[in-house]
Amino acid sequence: MGKHHEPYPAEFRAQMVELVKSGRTPEELAREFEPTAQTIINWVVQADRDAGVRHDGLTTAERQELTRLRRENRQLKMERDILSHAAAWFARETGAVSPKDTDS
Repeated sequence: MGKHHEPYPAEFRAQMVELVKSGRTPEELAREFEPTAQTIINWVVQADRDAGVRHDGLTTAERQELTRLRRENRQLKMERDILSHAAAWFARETGAVSPKDTDS
């Protein structure tokens, strides 16, 4: 497995994309700078998606929204489970349901 690296700053990624668009190859830039050629290619592809040139994947804004929605969904499921268990507990405590009727 590869080593973990903090994300490169957006300005640096944008500069690499501009250098590729101006004629330099990702391999050449990889030798000069730290990111791999494949990483630089990925940045170029993503920049094209964000600019509307490519339509074969999610834009950066769409990816961010998907991440936010997944996080929110996870939180809501956790809250629902907590409320469900609390409701079952209160029902047992108040005698509204016999202990045999619940599976919590």
